[in-house]
Amino acid sequence: MLTQPDSGGEPTSSTALPADASVRYVNRELSWLAFNERVLAEASNETYPLLERLRFLSISGSNLDEFMMIRVAGLVGQMQRKIRSTSIDGQTPSQQLAAIRERVMALHRDQRRVWSELRTGLGEQGIHVADEERLGQPAYEWLRSHFVEEVAPVLTPQAIDPAHPFPFVANGGLGVLFTLKRESDGEAMEAMVLLPPALPRFVRVPDDKVGAKAGAKAEEGAIYISLESLVRRFADHLFPGFAIVGDCVFRVIRDSDIEIEEEAEDLVRTFRSAIQRRRRGQVIQLELEDLSDPDDAQLLREQLGLRDALVVESEWLVGIAGLAAVVEEDRPDLKFPPYAPRYPERIMEHDGDCFSAIRAKDIVIHHPYESFEVVVDFLRQAAADPDVVAIKQTLYRAGNQSPVIAALIAAAEAGKSVTAVVEIKARFDEEQNLMWASQLERAGVQVIYGFVDWKTHAKVSLVVRREEGRLRTYCHFGTGNYHPTNARIYTDLSFFTADPAFGRDAARLFNFVTGYIEPHKTERLVIAPLALREKLYELIDTEIANARVGKPAAIWTKLNSLTDEGLIDRLYAASEAGVDIQLVVRGICSLRAGVPGLSENIRVKSIIGRFLEHSRIWAFGAGYRLPSQRAKVFISSADGMGRNLDRRVEVMLPVTNRTVHDQILQQVLVANLLDTEQSWECDPDGIYRRMAPGEHPFNLHRYFMTNPSLSGRGGAAEAAGVPKLALKRGAT
Repeated sequence: MLTQPDSGGEPTSSTALPADASVRYVNRELSWLAFNERVLAEASNETYPLLERLRFLSISGSNLDEFMMIRVAGLVGQMQRKIRSTSIDGQTPSQQLAAIRERVMALHRDQRRVWSELRTGLGEQGIHVADEERLGQPAYEWLRSHFVEEVAPVLTPQAIDPAHPFPFVANGGLGVLFTLKRESDGEAMEAMVLLPPALPRFVRVPDDKVGAKAGAKAEEGAIYISLESLVRRFADHLFPGFAIVGDCVFRVIRDSDIEIEEEAEDLVRTFRSAIQRRRRGQVIQLELEDLSDPDDAQLLREQLGLRDALVVESEWLVGIAGLAAVVEEDRPDLKFPPYAPRYPERIMEHDGDCFSAIRAKDIVIHHPYESFEVVVDFLRQAAADPDVVAIKQTLYRAGNQSPVIAALIAAAEAGKSVTAVVEIKARFDEEQNLMWASQLERAGVQVIYGFVDWKTHAKVSLVVRREEGRLRTYCHFGTGNYHPTNARIYTDLSFFTADPAFGRDAARLFNFVTGYIEPHKTERLVIAPLALREKLYELIDTEIANARVGKPAAIWTKLNSLTDEGLIDRLYAASEAGVDIQLVVRGICSLRAGVPGLSENIRVKSIIGRFLEHSRIWAFGAGYRLPSQRAKVFISSADGMGRNLDRRVEVMLPVTNRTVHDQILQQVLVANLLDTEQSWECDPDGIYRRMAPGEHPFNLHRYFMTNPSLSGRGGAAEAAGVPKLALKRGAT
């Protein structure tokens, strides 16, 4: 139970807010690094199975790679161009880079430490990674044969001399630099072998080759050998007639951001060119294996032109994100128990007819606990239904194998009017989205790419169906992408409605994106960048006004990131007025919580666990003593960042249906506030500390995995004995 006395009376403080930006805000980049430190900490969580811990380690590696490619690369570019703009906390690009590099190096050291621990633990469980001492003769012979037949034909050794200039190493490129000596005359030579990304990063020795002949040091179990280890071990096959004097395993990270000028005449052609340029961006980080030959390492530093680049030495393994391949080892005893999402019972009660169920009452679906398949079925049913006239769909990230794309193609081929807003500026999904756009267009779908300088980040499906001589519109609004793989690990909300007002607003939204027809007003939706910032300010100001006249005042919010200065300042003003504010911010948070005279009424926590918390929810007390008395609840596609409020097309929508309102507020949001087992609380100094489980530990992921579906059961859930969580003012 969450309890705290209601706030009332005059604001407790009228102290002027501190002017020093470093006191008021946490640096965006350092806050992101703190988030990745929390991710890495899960790799040391001994309550998790070993392979799941390895998964968290690999995620921390891929997260850090992207951070270097985008955020650090951007700061390096600003510094080199002598841009003097400062961050939210008042730091120049060079000041931020100095602080970032110190934290990044510490993060790399922690990753190496965790990898050493996990490598030992996995070995004790019979999974040996990059441990060649355990290779017996059968395994060695198989590996040599595999290298000769399956690896060497794909490799292209390249000498480095005046006739063979130093080769280009693409972003993410992994390679081995060799120092060789010709056996015939003793002449020295440098050569490089770049490892093609098409080859598996790790080779698993077949089970029947694991084991030892007499005297060999080997054990039963799975053995994984890295691709670079194979190249080093069997380099004599690549360089016959040469002795291997030294070698150096390396990996390169380059600037991978894409900048598009507003005057681009053809957005698709411009992006295709920009994607090609991405491969050749400035080197931002060079990663070397600790045991590398010093002369080879120095040659790499010189030839790669490491201007302002970070050089990292990694013990045993470079590119720690590649360990994701080992996580796929078939050892269910070393993974979380499998979890199968439930199909929403409300839909099954209507014999699988999505339209009938939505027509009866608004529905909220809670992914991944409830299956994303219902979203796909909504579109599949629309594609096959002869009464459906039109489908309109936004696509930000759809995945490599998308049933959503297949449903849209089927609908177009069935003669329906289908419009798809494909966002080709979705970072690192640009090529995939261009491919989907091409397939959709070939099938007859009208493909729209949206705005040049804004991303269309809203998640909306609109289906127009002819019923009893008139048209009815059905809508799906999501807090997450139409990505079936992500929907199994991201916690998100899907909201289905046949409310005509939502339908009219969704149509206005699509007209805005496809034809630049800016809606003068909307009935339900709040659209960014047109009105979302102003609406959030208005809602916060209402809570401030309530607090100042002695009414209960509270704000409960769940976001992925909170970095916008204006929004943070509004929350500070609300705290000073006495508004109780509880924020669940998974990732970046530039707001400082619990600072006297600034934010003593604000609490910030972050949840990291089996699933990635991704849904965006806002709730405002609206002057009521109990939230269940109709606090205002909204779900959104937007985070609390300037880009979401000012440079993206986003939606926020009010939840007014009583059942859905209570499900989101009293179940989803309160479970996030109650969680202690996966939560980290932020101190006033911006440091996150893992919460103590307490006398009554609560794990929100376990709660939703073990309790029946939320979707539309209403009183049936309570009758079935589902624990009902209760939200009261003040989450403590």
